[in-house]
Amino acid sequence: MAEDVFAALLPLVRRAGQAILAVERKGWTVTAKPDRSPLTEADTAAHRVLAAGLPAVRDVPVLSEEAEVPELGARFWAVDPLDGTKEFLKRNGEYTVNVALVEHGAPILGVVHAPASGVVWWGAPGAGAWRDDGQGAAVVRVAPPGAAVRVAVSRSHLDPATERFLAALGKSGPVEVVPLGSSLKFCRIAEGALDLYPRFGPTMCWDTAAAQAVLEAAGGMVRRLDGAPLRCQGPDLRNPSFLAASGPVAGVAEALAAARSVA
Repeated sequence: MAEDVFAALLPLVRRAGQAILAVERKGWTVTAKPDRSPLTEADTAAHRVLAAGLPAVRDVPVLSEEAEVPELGARFWAVDPLDGTKEFLKRNGEYTVNVALVEHGAPILGVVHAPASGVVWWGAPGAGAWRDDGQGAAVVRVAPPGAAVRVAVSRSHLDPATERFLAALGKSGPVEVVPLGSSLKFCRIAEGALDLYPRFGPTMCWDTAAAQAVLEAAGGMVRRLDGAPLRCQGPDLRNPSFLAASGPVAGVAEALAAARSVA
């Protein structure tokens, strides 16, 4: 099933990326959502592409950041048409298109596309994960930490809990901190370039589901602070604090304990 879905989904996600790039070339205006986060024509252009095309891939409800929440069944699409709008506004290229198919709260497959670089990551837990930078698809797999633990942090949302986590983790050995935007943090872990991504600030289901599927397909994990897998469900679809990781990392349990008091 995943192979057929990806064959239809990858071109669609790339078209959404092209819609974003078209807006980036011509310029845009910025408005504010009710939560005061920024909204541009690029967000809505990518949303229109995905909302029109996803029902032909699988005719299930589409949960998108840029639309009203539909009535969700056991299976639905979780979509962030432009993850990292703040990075888009900075023109730093660290934004993505995220599309996941969710079943009973679990992301069962996902695609993450970085329009600025043209790279696409996709995967389905149990079936594997891949990366295509325009030179052909290659399998990606998490890597064990080296001498220093490479920790991704949000470029736009560094909070006290994350700072406390990093300080505590550093007591167990060297830590390399890598600021990065959007769901690229998950994808870089999936391809073996990073080891951890702690997130204590607020995120939504559509922010994480696609990249979670890619990371889990590559052998990694995404866990809530209580150790349970992160799930795309709940009354408001808001994620609790979580840790995305390539696997077990020395010092993480102690660092999480230190961070919980301010999480």
